[in-house]
Amino acid sequence: MSKGILIVDDAAFMRMMIKDVLTKNGFEVIGEAENGLKAVEKYKELNPLLTIMDITMPEMDGIQAVKEIKKNNADAKVIMCSAMGQQAMVIEAIQAGAKDFIVKPFQADRVIEAVKKVIG
Repeated sequence: MSKGILIVDDAAFMRMMIKDVLTKNGFEVIGEAENGLKAVEKYKELNPLLTIMDITMPEMDGIQAVKEIKKNNADAKVIMCSAMGQQAMVIEAIQAGAKDFIVKPFQADRVIEAVKKVIG
């Protein structure tokens, strides 16, 4: 079982910001993906402890990707993040199997709080 975190976001600067927050707090980032399709591939390849994923992405959105990942690993831990803090999106993400939800722009402490809550 890997101890690392997979970051999925179509915006490179968002991946960089999340990675920065995580590494400064002692977490290891083992991979990145820029869309849901790549996220599913990377998940199978890396078997991360946690995946932090954007909802709105090209190719395959985050909610679809969570469903695919959950098909392969029912125990997968996923935190969704999106600029759209819309209630419906949050509910859909949680129903798809996400463990938590972070709204962008996010505070570093909120990211760490969510990560600690999900991975214990």
